[in-house]
Amino acid sequence: MKPVSLNKFRKAKARADKKARANENAITFGRSTSQKNALELERERAMSKLDGHEIRDDDD
Repeated sequence: MKPVSLNKFRKAKARADKKARANENAITFGRSTSQKNALELERERAMSKLDGHEIRDDDD
């Protein structure tokens, strides 16, 4: 019988658990970079459009 390093199995299990938790958090909280960029672009366009409709009183 060949000796087995239990430390390898423990570390492998820890890595797998960490990866599974990261995937759960990504689903719960995460957005992809392209989604973040699209949202930021949409916000900028909305603010630009809103600023374009601002009525300014230049009586001063």
